[in-house]
Amino acid sequence: MDREKITLTGAQETMLATLYGRALDSRSPRSVLHDDAAARAVRRIDYDFRKTGVKGTSAVGVALRARQLDEWTREFLAEQRSATVLHLACGLDTRVHRIAPASTVRWIDVDFPEVIDLRRRLLSEPDGVDYRTIGSSVTEDGWLQGIPADRPTVAVFEGLSMYLREDDALRLIRSITARFPSGSLLFDVYGTIGIRLQNRVPAVRNAGATLHWGVDDPKALESWAPGLTLLDSVRSVDVPGLDHLPRSGRLGMRLLAHIPVLRDIGRILRYGFRTPAGHTEQQSQQR
Repeated sequence: MDREKITLTGAQETMLATLYGRALDSRSPRSVLHDDAAARAVRRIDYDFRKTGVKGTSAVGVALRARQLDEWTREFLAEQRSATVLHLACGLDTRVHRIAPASTVRWIDVDFPEVIDLRRRLLSEPDGVDYRTIGSSVTEDGWLQGIPADRPTVAVFEGLSMYLREDDALRLIRSITARFPSGSLLFDVYGTIGIRLQNRVPAVRNAGATLHWGVDDPKALESWAPGLTLLDSVRSVDVPGLDHLPRSGRLGMRLLAHIPVLRDIGRILRYGFRTPAGHTEQQSQQR
């Protein structure tokens, strides 16, 4: 079997850490995600995954975060049978396979062209869904304009926000909420202290990547776009399923939960949005 040599660096390389975390979780008797496709992809990649520093506790953490975002995506699609899913900075995530959306769903995976090319070589395309890929940085202008604005839309972006500058995050959120009539934004964030701490972890440091944007008050983002409303904010120390962690990981989470300066180190956020009548995309960009 030919193995794929990885030449990615920086933020793009860090997607291998989350892929490896899901693969490790799939091998556990108490797997959270059962992401066997991630395990198969890891076996086909020529890369020293020890560089990521991902082990038992961090692997389960990756899986729990992904599961929460999966569940929110499923809830959205259960309410909106004909919808668009924007999976931003999709990397080698198998979310579309895990969720297996209905044929009425338009699913679009977006990432850099070289990442999309690697994805096509390592992962099969899903059956029974209107599936598309776009090779572009999510911060570039233009890619969003090619997507029909005819359906409620959920944008899922896992492991992306922290690599953005705040002005890029602001522009992305405004562009999505102004383009589509209604929908949800599902993503994870670190607080400012979390950003500083995560810049030291092996997966980030060894890839030569840098985290930038931290969110300490998720409620404050409601002012970024008309009709944007915070629906859920789940702390990393409170995410459902922490009993899957090794004993040392469970103890560590309990400790963090009782330290005020650290318990908000990371969150998983869900926002709803509805474009007000008469509000145009151009008006949003001028705000």
